[in-house]
Amino acid sequence: MKLALRWHVFLIGFLLGTSGAFAADKPQTSAPSTQLAQRPGHAGIASANTLATEAGLEVLAKGGNAFDAAVAVASTLSVVEPESSGIGGGFMATMYIAADKRSVFIDARETAPAAVNTKDYLNPDGTPNRDTALKGPLSAGIPGEPAGLAWLAKHYGKLPLTASLAPAIRTARDGFKPDNRLLGSINEEQKNLERWPASAGKFLPGGKAPAAGQVWSDPDQAHTLELLAKYGEPGFYSGETAQKLVSAVHEAGGNWTLKDLAAYRVKERAPLTVDYRGYKIITAPPPSSGGVAIAEILNILSGFDLSKLDQVHRVHLVIEAMRRAFRDHNDYLGDPDFVKMPLNMLLSPYYADGLRQTILPDKATPSSMLAPSNSEDPGQHTTHFSIIDADGNMVAMTCTVNYVLGSTFVAKGTGVLLNDEMDDFALVANKPNVYGLLGSKANAPEPGKRMLSSMSPSIVIGADRTAVIGSPGGSTIITQVLEGILAFIDGGDAHQVVAYKRFHHQYMPDRVMVEPGAFDAATSSALTQMGHTLKEREPWGFMNAVIWDRRTNKLDAASDPRREDGLGKVQ
Repeated sequence: MKLALRWHVFLIGFLLGTSGAFAADKPQTSAPSTQLAQRPGHAGIASANTLATEAGLEVLAKGGNAFDAAVAVASTLSVVEPESSGIGGGFMATMYIAADKRSVFIDARETAPAAVNTKDYLNPDGTPNRDTALKGPLSAGIPGEPAGLAWLAKHYGKLPLTASLAPAIRTARDGFKPDNRLLGSINEEQKNLERWPASAGKFLPGGKAPAAGQVWSDPDQAHTLELLAKYGEPGFYSGETAQKLVSAVHEAGGNWTLKDLAAYRVKERAPLTVDYRGYKIITAPPPSSGGVAIAEILNILSGFDLSKLDQVHRVHLVIEAMRRAFRDHNDYLGDPDFVKMPLNMLLSPYYADGLRQTILPDKATPSSMLAPSNSEDPGQHTTHFSIIDADGNMVAMTCTVNYVLGSTFVAKGTGVLLNDEMDDFALVANKPNVYGLLGSKANAPEPGKRMLSSMSPSIVIGADRTAVIGSPGGSTIITQVLEGILAFIDGGDAHQVVAYKRFHHQYMPDRVMVEPGAFDAATSSALTQMGHTLKEREPWGFMNAVIWDRRTNKLDAASDPRREDGLGKVQ
């Protein structure tokens, strides 16, 4: 059986691998056939922090649209949730522009500096140096979020950037009370924050983390945001802020230059679309791996009627589809401006047909039968928010600084906490990153290249209902969004979708991560007998969704109940 299965997989790969690969920004997809003619007449926002959601609603009340609100939410999250995202990081957004009846993907992912050198991320014995990959300025890519926010305001918003950034500037200047997640993150990373004076100055005033209930302000970030509001993109990527960033990075041993900052560009890309059971899923293209993996999984599952299966066999098939999609994630995907990827193969229903034939109905496929590998548990960081405005504009945006508090390095005088996205490259081929994901030369670092991401902001359009959905969670983003999409298609409302009990398989390690309460004892026993290795772990993710029921023309917004201080609100 083992040899037969290996040969079957090889034969499928050989036959379909002869399909031509295609270059950047030319995915083999089409615009969604479902065009939304009506408008909801009211708005909904769901984000990871109450202050961020309220900032978005404030901007809508001033006459802004969903894209202005996205600027307000993202920038406020930079202030109040720096453990997950910020202007020192980047974002990816899947958007629907109601007036044009079209969707677009905004790629504000970070890029590698021109002086990137893989030797900086290796120990003398050639093993990965986890410290330089995750902490300090060498771990940081050139930020994309400030340019992305300015792009949204200029090309899609109705208000000036000064209006959309005003709530974040006010919150940073006047202060706020940090929630327990931020306080816990500061305590967790205190030793690393103490390594750099500006980091300690921002996060450890008086030498310790802010106390619960204490008002905490960030005047340096307020000033940086004011320059961005006044001058737009040049207010961050040139002039005073750029000089401070480069100076601070160099003083701490990093390699950024003013040319790196000046060269940064936002990319507009065609989103991927996939049809599944009468729904059109609009999702993220590379350099996100998430949309490709979700499309591949749904294509595999389209050959089964999951609604007629018991929970054991339904879960079994979903796990097996996840396993195969993550294997392809590791082998093929990278920045489309640098590598050619066989997306026409990976997104083909014929490829999915072949993969489906390798799934046994009552037995798990050991990942070693697909290819050997090694990995670790995925982490749980990043942030996501979802917006639908009164006109039917939609934004699914996932923002990140990568790991908790990013690089833990703050550039002096800016308040900008830098990301540690360089770890999302395959710094050492086929060695896992902090999320346990493997990579090949397709995701190797190069000057100006964007590192692969799992971010999967998505919009799901059905005959009667529409969902805007996404989540943080490292490599689990992909499976969380997948399971959220399936829960929505099964009829779940926003609160049910974000609360859905989760499970995750990412090819390696060959085990199923299970949230407590996801399976009853009988289901767990049956899956184990099939050959699945189950590992229970604490709840993960922070999904935020807005659902539009077009039959009643009502919006429903919900934030993940697993975490405190999120807010889904309709106005």
